[in-house]
Parts: sequence; C-alpha cells; structure tokens
Amino acid sequence: MFAALRTPRNPLLICVTLVAALLVAACQPGPGGGGGPSVEAGAAVPVALLVPAGSGNTGDETLAASLKQAAQLAISDLNGVKIDLRVYNTGAGPDQAAAMATKAVDEGAKIILGPVFAESANAAGLAVASRGVSVLSFSNNTDIAGGNVFVLGPTFPNTANRLAQFASAQGKRNILIVHDQTPAGTIGAGAVQSAVARSGAAVAGIASYPFSQQGIIEAMPTIAGRVKAGGVDAIFLTADTAGALPLLAQMLPDNGVNPGQVKFIGLTRWDIPSATLALPGLQGGWFAMPDPNLNSRFKERYETAFGTAPHPIAGLAYDGIAAIGALVKSGRPDALGRAALTQPSGFVGVNGIFRLRPDGSNERGLAVAEIRNGQAVVIDAAPRSFGMAGY
Repeated sequence: MFAALRTPRNPLLICVTLVAALLVAACQPGPGGGGGPSVEAGAAVPVALLVPAGSGNTGDETLAASLKQAAQLAISDLNGVKIDLRVYNTGAGPDQAAAMATKAVDEGAKIILGPVFAESANAAGLAVASRGVSVLSFSNNTDIAGGNVFVLGPTFPNTANRLAQFASAQGKRNILIVHDQTPAGTIGAGAVQSAVARSGAAVAGIASYPFSQQGIIEAMPTIAGRVKAGGVDAIFLTADTAGALPLLAQMLPDNGVNPGQVKFIGLTRWDIPSATLALPGLQGGWFAMPDPNLNSRFKERYETAFGTAPHPIAGLAYDGIAAIGALVKSGRPDALGRAALTQPSGFVGVNGIFRLRPDGSNERGLAVAEIRNGQAVVIDAAPRSFGMAGY
C-alpha cells in the first residue's frame, strides 16, 4: 500500500521544461502596438526577473537560482539583442512580489518575467498595471491571466485539448473523467470536460474521490463499476505522481479495469519523476510533454554551463527571454506591447513552440507520449508551427 497522499509545494502543480539559433528563434513578429513602454532600438532593454528567493524555503532558493541561470543562458544566446537582466527576490508572499514589481518598474524595467506562484504573480501584475508593463509569470494558473498578466506555464486547458484531440482521432470516443476532490482536481476536470466536447468525443461520466488514501479505496468500486458497465474507451485522470496517481494506477487494475482495453490518459506529466514510468498500471497510458528533442538539448546545455540539472520549470525563464529578445530584435519602439506579445505566429523556446493569447493564457505545442516498458515513447510529435493541424 502507498503512503498517505500529500499536496507538495511544487510549481509544476500549484502554479495551477537544437542549436542556439533555433532555441531563441521566433516567428516573424507582426505589428507592434497595444501600448507598453517604449523600447529604444539598439539599447540594452531592462528586464526584471522576479524569483522566489528570500522565502526561507530551500526548494524556493533552488528554484530561484535555476530560473536566473536559465535566463542568463538565454541572454547569452541572443544575437544582436542586449538585455539588462535585473533580479528581484519576491520572498514568501504576494506583498513582497508587489513591492518588487513596483521597484523594478521604478528602476526602469520594460517588462517583468516571473513571479512563479499564482498569488504573487497576480499581486505583481496589479501593482504595475497602471504603468503599462506586462508580467510574463511562470504560473500555469489561468485564473490570474488577463490584463497585463500572462502565464507561461503549461495549462490544464492546453494539455487537455492536445490529449482529447489525439484520443478522439484514435477512436477513443467515450471518455470517463476521474479527478481529486480538490480545487486543482476540479479545475482539471473542467478543462478535460471542455476539451472532450471540442474534440468531438463524449464524456462518459465524471467520477471523483476524496483526496485521501481511504477516500480512494472507498470510491474505487463505484469508479471501476462504471468502467466495467461498458461504454468507456478511456479514463482521463487529473491526478499527479505526488498525489493520487500511484494509488489509482494500482487500484484500477486491482478492481478489474484492464488498461489494455481502456486507455489511461493523464493530465499531468507522467515522466516527472521518472520512477512514475515504471508503475505497472500506467503501461500503455498516454500523457503530453514538451518537445523532448528541444528540451533535452536545453538540459544538456544548462548542465554544461552550470554543472547541475535545471529545475523542471527553469525552461520557462529561457522561453520568456527568448520571446522578449525576438521581439526587441524587430527594432520597433512598441516591441513589448500587447499586440507584439500576442502575435499569432508565436515563438520557439526550449519547450517547443508557444504563443501568448490575448486573454493572458498560452498555447504550447506538445508531443503525445505512451509509456512502453517503463519508457516514455513519443507517438505523436509536437508541432513545429501553429499552422499545423490542430492549431
């Protein structure tokens, strides 16, 4: 039996990762506009990086250092664009994030990259909204997106759309949604439900369980019974590895649900940590991930430069600098305005193609992977442009 479930302070979960020329490339910027501070052609552009250092949490300090180093790596790859990176520590809470955002703009920042956590990102955005400065946060929580705040993190709707479209195309037309009775689980289930509807498939039902070991055990007969009653081609799980996923992967087969007949699909990354790939119940399951080729090259370059592996979300800092650099390279004074930031053609970063949407959310080109013999095998490659099918 598995240990009691826990909710970690993990930015991958609660903010609910080539050659250098390609890593920083962006599609040709469209017209600028949309306000924003003026950028002087040829001059170094002040960019504020807000990181979670100073909180007293060791994990936050490690994350802060990794984000800073990834941003520095991105700056070193820019060709002909000068970035004046200024790092500000947001500490443990939103108040400090707001104060640092204000300080950064007072000191000349033209755009803000970060913070990580949703409440801090929201506070930073509000603090500088009247100044016309955009905030490219590392959060993936679309509740804070909008106005001058954009989220760079992979979002539930984006991941759900990618997987639902793929599943539907593979003949998985009746999908049961299974989620935690937690805020993240409920939000994830809603994203999956909408994505399934858009894909042309049908929701075969929505089942939930209390976020506890005993809660899952007690709910499992009902969940398994719904599957065994028929009319279910796939089960879309919102759980993550640090929470309920290992127990679900064990108990669904134990209760008569055959993953060889009913496809398991995951809303979260099943390759982080890699030990998840070895779970017997997840063999044959599908999940989405960034372009593994681009991501692997970034990791190799980061390790060569800094002697350690990057944090799983460090690539977001690289992506942010890559986008800023590509826009500034246009030489337009309004290069960092909303119209430029939200250009439909998007950008290319270490996690593949991405674009910022006018509503503050984002779209990322993701690959679909299947777990085979404990390995993640890409079965549908990440798109290389937003002109491809599905985009």
